[in-house]
Amino acid sequence: MYIRKNDTVVVIRGKYKGRRGRVLDVFTKKNRLLVEGVNMMKRHTRPSNRNQSGGIVEREAPIHVSNVMAWCDAVDGPSKIVMKTLQDGRRVRIWKANGETID
Repeated sequence: MYIRKNDTVVVIRGKYKGRRGRVLDVFTKKNRLLVEGVNMMKRHTRPSNRNQSGGIVEREAPIHVSNVMAWCDAVDGPSKIVMKTLQDGRRVRIWKANGETID
C-alpha cells in the first residue's frame, strides 16, 4: 500500500465519490484508510470521564484502499503512486502522472 498518513486522496467509488480528504490513519492489515470527512458514522456513547455529556458522536469509519486514489496537486487530479529505487539505495514514492518524487 503506497498511500500513507497525511496524504490527500480522492474517493473514486461508492457513496462519497469525488470527495477529497486527508488520510488520518492507515490500517495495513485490513487494507483500509481513515479519510477526513469521508464515510461518517454515528456512534452512540454513554457518559464517562472522557466524554461527560455522552450522546451521539459523529466520526469517520474506515474505507477500503481500492475505493480511493492519491491526489496530485501538480497535475490537479488523481494519479497512481509507484516506488522507485534510487542509485544510493533509497526507495522513494513517485507520481506516475508526472514523475516527480513525493517525499
